[in-house]
Amino acid sequence: MWLTRAVRPSLAVLIQIAIAFALCLGQEPSQRTQLPDAPPPPKLRPRPVTQEIDPGDVISVNTTEVLLPVTVRDQSGQIVIGLTPKDFRVFEDGVEQPLSDLSLRSVPVDVVLMVDTSSSVVGNLDDFRRAAIGFAEHLAPNDRLSLIQFDDRVRLLQDWTSNRVQFRRSLNRVVPGMFTRFNDAIVLAAHEQFEGTNTRRSIIILTDGIDSGRGDTFVAAVRAALEAQLTVYVVSNTEIERAKKETELSSLLSAPDSALRFNQLRIGDLKLGLAALDSSEQNLMDLTSATGGRFYKPGSFADLSRIYTEVASELSHQYAIYYAPTNKNRDGRFRRVKVQTTEPQYRISARAGYYLGK
Repeated sequence: MWLTRAVRPSLAVLIQIAIAFALCLGQEPSQRTQLPDAPPPPKLRPRPVTQEIDPGDVISVNTTEVLLPVTVRDQSGQIVIGLTPKDFRVFEDGVEQPLSDLSLRSVPVDVVLMVDTSSSVVGNLDDFRRAAIGFAEHLAPNDRLSLIQFDDRVRLLQDWTSNRVQFRRSLNRVVPGMFTRFNDAIVLAAHEQFEGTNTRRSIIILTDGIDSGRGDTFVAAVRAALEAQLTVYVVSNTEIERAKKETELSSLLSAPDSALRFNQLRIGDLKLGLAALDSSEQNLMDLTSATGGRFYKPGSFADLSRIYTEVASELSHQYAIYYAPTNKNRDGRFRRVKVQTTEPQYRISARAGYYLGK
């Protein structure tokens, strides 16, 4: 895996950059930079028209309405259920927004399961498959799934389906790869896989988040997720990888001086890898925070099934708040959103904002 080191922007800086992009008239998207031997920019295959879900099962969203998935937890971290519209207050750019009488409608969820099939995960794909099967079993019958793997390419292995047997079969098509086009995977899923859907939109990613530096930037990935109004959950294997590297580094550093001098290159490699994990971990936390999702850092791949089940439970207890913005100007700029409840001790997870298309 290629490791890249860069100054990590804070979450606030990331959103400010995204806002600046939206306000710069005539600005062209950033060009992808690639190594000379890099493959062509990835693209998900066109999706065929599917009739797996009856049109009446998908709730149509008025283009003037904002759908804001919100998770509420108490001080102990338990999900709070049973709230009503009068329990919520929503602010957009500091201005309180009126909530409709149907602000807590039941809305299906479309979930992309994404798996990083580069070297850091490849030995534990069976754990991922088991966790993914358990996750699917906990979703509602009209919720849909798709499956994407990414390494040096981004591949759509299963298009949208509510057929759990079909989804389980698609998991057998997950195969090992090299490198990690993490940023490209987020951008492509946001731009292509969710186009035209009117459901809640979520992505769950198993990854260490260390991009190979051959395509889109992390800032572009955050912007794409916010534009597509995604809730991003990350199951990060950074803690697992960190433990391996720290154990090896400790062993090398405790060796005699002659061995220490001989292993200087490897020691430097391990220190660089640990720094990359730290930076990636913070980026992943920023991404999940900005999109209203959660960041998980298991100590073992054996924890995957529990974590994926927990995410499925959260999705089934998410509040889907609708409101019509009082600012009707469709200027394409980023709008900051803040959600509060009448109980100050509750913790709210919701997107930092959204883009209103022109």
